[in-house]
Amino acid sequence: MRVIIDCDPGNGIAGANVDDGLALALAFAAPQISLEMITTVAGNTPSEVGYAVACDLVRRLEKSLPVWRGASRALLEPPAPWRERLDHGVDRHGLHKLWDDVQAPQPCPGSAPMAPYAMGELICNNPGEITLVATGPLTNVALALQLYPQMIGAVKRIVIMGGAFHVPGYLKDTNFGIDPEAAHAVLTSGAPITLVPMDVTTQTQMVHADLDRLTQYKSVLGSYLEQTMRPWIDYSMRTRNLPGCWIHDALTIAWLLDPSLTTGIDDFVDVALEGVARGMTCRYGRDNLRLDVGVSAPQGAPVHILQTVDNQRLLSLIEHHIQRCA
Repeated sequence: MRVIIDCDPGNGIAGANVDDGLALALAFAAPQISLEMITTVAGNTPSEVGYAVACDLVRRLEKSLPVWRGASRALLEPPAPWRERLDHGVDRHGLHKLWDDVQAPQPCPGSAPMAPYAMGELICNNPGEITLVATGPLTNVALALQLYPQMIGAVKRIVIMGGAFHVPGYLKDTNFGIDPEAAHAVLTSGAPITLVPMDVTTQTQMVHADLDRLTQYKSVLGSYLEQTMRPWIDYSMRTRNLPGCWIHDALTIAWLLDPSLTTGIDDFVDVALEGVARGMTCRYGRDNLRLDVGVSAPQGAPVHILQTVDNQRLLSLIEHHIQRCA
């Protein structure tokens, strides 16, 4: 299975989520997946920081794999409020010390933001063969679709982690909230899409004991996850009142490896672009609406939406593949 991962990784960065890194690790470890390109986008981390994180992992694993930096900001959404929230939360909580023993990745030499071109060319030159996994804001993907409209028919599938339908405390999620216009453009494009929203990813959980088992057999990949995930689990426990941490992005790769881990439903999906609802995700097949006054016909094609996941089987799948690299 040939795969591109478009992501915003934060492994090794104080206060930044590490689920992108776990998704990348699983893609590297699983023999069924041929990871052919990594692209980075501004989201969980600034684009340049995520680029450094991705390059650091590729370098540690001694892989020959192209890594392309992508968009540094959303199509329209102002970046400053998001950067203030995402980049300085660790200091507001006074928990920077959790990362005292973690070596942050070194900045990588400057790279032009060519990710949309790179992903578009690879997909269009290999019609029906490339699955695009997007675990950050959809800016790069939306730009690629503008540059290469034929991508809609050429991509095998786009697997997206993003959106929140009925998650307590979330009017919107970070990935779609950072760039609602990009999310709207991709979700209504008509491309074959699987959506992995927070409704299902908040059913996932990794606790310290799970990480202990995952990394008990020493390897470069295991040591990387041990070092970078441990402080994030502690941070999540203290700031989200969870027994561990959610592993949102890892579910995208796990679903590719074993769709039976989940249940899902097909429906039309869009993202609101105005008012207090800006960035919110909605699903609405017209045939299922009791009241459709003022509701325009849905755009694009139905999206496959994951709804439930067996967390123990998910953890076992991740453990199986990571440990085989030891």
